Amino acid sequence: MGFSPLIRLSSRGGSAAKTLLFSSSYLGITRSSYTLVGQTQTQIQTSKSESDNQSSSSSRRWFNSSGDGLPSYMRAAVFREPNKPLSLEEFHIPRPKSGEILVKTKGLSLPPYPFFFPLFLGLPQFLLLSLDNTWENFRLSKSVFLPACGVCHSDLHVMKGEIPFSTPCVVGHEITGEVVEHGPLTDTKIVQRFPIGSHVIGAFIMPCGNCSFCSKGHDDLCEDFFAYNRAKGTLYDGETRLFLRNSGQPIFMYSMGGLAEFCVVPAHGLTILPDSLPYTESAILGCAVFTAYGAMAHAAEVRPGDSVAVIGIGGVGSSCLQIARAFGASEIIAVDVQDEKLQKAKIFGATHAINAFKEDAIEKIREITGGKGVDIAVEALGKPQTFLQCFESVKDGGKAVMIGLSEAGAVGKVDINRLVRRKIKVIGSYGGRARQDLPKLVRLAETGIFNLKDAVSRRYKFEEVDKAFQDLNQGAIVGRAVVEIV
Repeated sequence: MGFSPLIRLSSRGGSAAKTLLFSSSYLGITRSSYTLVGQTQTQIQTSKSESDNQSSSSSRRWFNSSGDGLPSYMRAAVFREPNKPLSLEEFHIPRPKSGEILVKTKGLSLPPYPFFFPLFLGLPQFLLLSLDNTWENFRLSKSVFLPACGVCHSDLHVMKGEIPFSTPCVVGHEITGEVVEHGPLTDTKIVQRFPIGSHVIGAFIMPCGNCSFCSKGHDDLCEDFFAYNRAKGTLYDGETRLFLRNSGQPIFMYSMGGLAEFCVVPAHGLTILPDSLPYTESAILGCAVFTAYGAMAHAAEVRPGDSVAVIGIGGVGSSCLQIARAFGASEIIAVDVQDEKLQKAKIFGATHAINAFKEDAIEKIREITGGKGVDIAVEALGKPQTFLQCFESVKDGGKAVMIGLSEAGAVGKVDINRLVRRKIKVIGSYGGRARQDLPKLVRLAETGIFNLKDAVSRRYKFEEVDKAFQDLNQGAIVGRAVVEIV
């Protein structure tokens, strides 16, 4: 098998450090060997000469600006018709055009430690347990390239036929990955900003950067994004980048088509993922957190001391709680029908939790706020009844912010007289502004103000992608789930 483990004990700073040295030929890695160090902190170390070479991001990877070194094909998750399972199918590697970047979302697969357990049966039990924990931490750490794509209700709406979209298509729209190719004639500033080998986060709203809205900084209203991607399933020249390997059939793209081993993303929809943040959990910055930030910063304009209610504590709703806390909201009220979600909401900053199945949420919100209602209510489910609930929860002069997508044609009703007389503001919000907001979200996560680790509650393998959406449809996912594409 080419696998030869070696345990080495050494003294460093007065404490014993355990080192596991293993052959990389088993893992299929091109470098000769890696070292796994420590019990509490793990990292990959190569030889000194290789470490020196890693100072340049382009030298860390085997791709260049023209895409040399790419495999001949890839896999992607294809949606063909409503309420049918997603299928993993083979595609030609997509190629970017001007202003676009090819992102590799396929990571390094490492086996779980118990696979090697028999090799260490002769060691003391405490050492076996230590190695087990160290290996698992290493496998899930930033040291291992494990990019991901989030599991979102927006994809589910498409897969259930509730929102019309061109089919067949590749779904998935919040990603992390590695830059492997720039499109021909791409602006040099973009090439410099996203060098080959750099790690990136992709936002689901991918601004063109040139339309009337983008020129004013309103990336969330990008004309080309809605006219081409959302209306036609293509990028902004009216063409998809995805073609089946065997037949050459074109397949449409929901955003960048992120549930794939490679995807093409307009450069304005990306930002750099720093080494301080984890690959896997950071994927949710591109939609769940991005959507929440757009709602709280631009639509609600949350200010310190505001009272906020969030109705629907899924991936987006729980992100709204964290953003509200970051902006200094005083009372943060979580509303849902699942106690498990409400319990976790307190981790994300909720000061109060209301189970709308057990009590009248509107009355309870008024009770908490001294009979007035909240300054801001956010609806994150996309249901007519919660739309009205959101509207009725705000105080006079308050803001009701709607961010949940619904089945096509669904209608939300409000009391017109109260809307007019009491100056209630009803505001829709689809997402953030990629060029301005995505870097801000990275900084919030870097400083620990936004808790990425607890926000991601479940991980699925690429082969389990259909199960992930089944679980989402059944309400079995608390928070946000991600698919690791390995």
